[in-house]
Amino acid sequence: MKAKHPGQPLEWWFQDEARIGQQGTLTNVWAEKGSRPQRVRQTEYEWVYVYAAVNAATGASSAMLAPTVNTDYMNAHLEFISKQVSPGSHGILVLDRAGWHVAKALKVPANLTLLHLPPYSPELNPVERVWQLCGATT
Repeated sequence: MKAKHPGQPLEWWFQDEARIGQQGTLTNVWAEKGSRPQRVRQTEYEWVYVYAAVNAATGASSAMLAPTVNTDYMNAHLEFISKQVSPGSHGILVLDRAGWHVAKALKVPANLTLLHLPPYSPELNPVERVWQLCGATT
């Protein structure tokens, strides 16, 4: 990476998305003595997707809410991240291989380079720990 961007400091960023929301839960109901039937308390589902990136060295971050995950929203998030990279620096963005991360229509800003993790290796991306703390679904 350093050879491709001589004279520029490199910043390491880590990116991922997670779904956060409300799902129905089970509840107990009145019933015949000795039985313990359960029913769904709420059948509606409401959620939002959080796109997030963090620079672990500086604590700088970029986040965005979206109704879904796709290439258009990923392009918008890449633009947000690129504005958070320090002026004169080049950002290396570590991310998984979700379809919208490798799409041909992805527009990567000039001050970012995407570094895709090997398939099925979420444990290599530190931002995954953020989702565990939030209780989000990745």
